[in-house]
Amino acid sequence: MTNVAIFIDTQNVYYTTRDAYRRNFDYNRFWAQATANRDVVGAFCYAIDKGDKKQREFQNILRAIGFEVKLKPFIQRADGSAKGDWDVGIALDAIEYAEHADVIVLVTGDGDFDLLVNKIRVKYGKKVEVYGVPQLTAASLMNEASAFIPIKEDLLLR
Repeated sequence: MTNVAIFIDTQNVYYTTRDAYRRNFDYNRFWAQATANRDVVGAFCYAIDKGDKKQREFQNILRAIGFEVKLKPFIQRADGSAKGDWDVGIALDAIEYAEHADVIVLVTGDGDFDLLVNKIRVKYGKKVEVYGVPQLTAASLMNEASAFIPIKEDLLLR
């Protein structure tokens, strides 16, 4: 059986599906699609923790599906700006799992990950599937992917 490791940039998928479709990503449907006939060696959702009840409930739903939820605290700067970014953490984990998985699945539209996708494909010889909202996914990321799977109606909550 094919081994798969899944990495979801939760903030990115939330905002891109909301902006493009005014709907939310269906994590259950995605799980069924991405893991079909595959053995999951790791599945991670990376999120920012603001500590509110609704967010904790959502994180528990993700855990019930099969994801490990990795959290970073939400940081509000004195100037009013905010910080909360998992790019380095996602990249480090994906490189680590590239040794154990046949397929890496990355859910994001962030073009900063194009170098990561290239490295996993070229250096590790692994297939990298990128899921993203087509109109909000960087062309460089789509071009580096072994396969780009568009997030459309079939992967959104009804």
